[in-house]
Amino acid sequence: MVAKIKSGKSLIGALNYNENKVKQGKATLIAAVKYFKDAKDLSFNDKLFRLTDLASMNQRAKTNTVHISLNFPNGENLADEKLNEIVKDYLTGVGFGTQPYLVYRHEDAGHPHIHIVTTNIKRDGERISLHYLGQNESEKTRKAIEIKYGLVKADEQTKQKPNLKADVSAVEYGKAETRRAITNILGYVLRTYKFTSVPELNAVLGQYNIQADRGSKDSRMYARGGLVYWILDKHGNKAGVPVKASVIYGKPTLKTLEEKFKLNVALRKPFKDGLIKVLEGILIKPLTRRDFQNALREKGVHCILRQNDEGRIYGVTFIDQKNKAVFNGSDLGKAYSANQLSAQLLPEPIKKATGQYQNNSGRDTSGQVSNASDEILDILFAAEREDLAALNKFKKKKRRGLNL
Repeated sequence: MVAKIKSGKSLIGALNYNENKVKQGKATLIAAVKYFKDAKDLSFNDKLFRLTDLASMNQRAKTNTVHISLNFPNGENLADEKLNEIVKDYLTGVGFGTQPYLVYRHEDAGHPHIHIVTTNIKRDGERISLHYLGQNESEKTRKAIEIKYGLVKADEQTKQKPNLKADVSAVEYGKAETRRAITNILGYVLRTYKFTSVPELNAVLGQYNIQADRGSKDSRMYARGGLVYWILDKHGNKAGVPVKASVIYGKPTLKTLEEKFKLNVALRKPFKDGLIKVLEGILIKPLTRRDFQNALREKGVHCILRQNDEGRIYGVTFIDQKNKAVFNGSDLGKAYSANQLSAQLLPEPIKKATGQYQNNSGRDTSGQVSNASDEILDILFAAEREDLAALNKFKKKKRRGLNL
């Protein structure tokens, strides 16, 4: 179970978010605790005023809204009664046991989860402290609940297999209405893949010829936290007119994505070690960049190498297609960073008109096996030879100095 706590100053905003999901058929109110009516009999104002009445007891408090989500892995489909028991234990553990609250079960993501809306202002006006609540009380309570109810632990979710299947394919500009095509792909990617940044999201979207774009760093859109989505042509260039994130169903704006990034940090963590083991097994022998990518593809991992005009790798992203987890190379360790891979992977051989192959130095690598071996040794020991040449040069200068 993964718990995520969000605080603010708009109870009506938190309530509206969940009530709109209910209207869209994507959420259900499963509990209204410490209310004076049954959940099914509550009007919108009944739900709101019960919380705002408490919030009004402390006019000085800048924060009076607490919006919590409890997230469970795919396959852990709990009954409403069990979810309500978990919520009760969780809120008691984090110090909200005496507060009224609403519980919504959401069906709008690739994993089961619930949302809780409450206030941190007590009847006597005292404010429940939210300082380090997520790191301290929440973590302790979460672990206790996982044990009590036999839930899959947050660090052991590798055992769960994604059960979400969607018929999606790469978009071809001009063959489908742009907004509809982007909406369909985004809906699948956002609820299925675990990414923690816009570049990581784009690594996934690129498979479907879509790109999220914040604009240039000196643009007004970037400064205001704006975001648009483009369809890309077969060459990877932006095509047509972009679609604003705010008009797409589900509103995948930068603010929305940033909240998802935080959650995905925990959701993707269980898959990190497995991906590292795959990389270790592949990198035990010399490989060209293309061979490296092909070997990973056979293991169900898509590798994106970003290169400059000189062919140097400046960025690398790995997509674990089986577990739908996305990692930058540096997140896995220094050995898998762009700089390290750029130095370790061999250059691609270049085919000449004669049908023979040569590498970037211009030497033939076909015909004699010894020639290929010599070339590999030249590459592997190039740095050492440069160091030796520099050392010899230094010694000669030193001898000349002594002769003076």
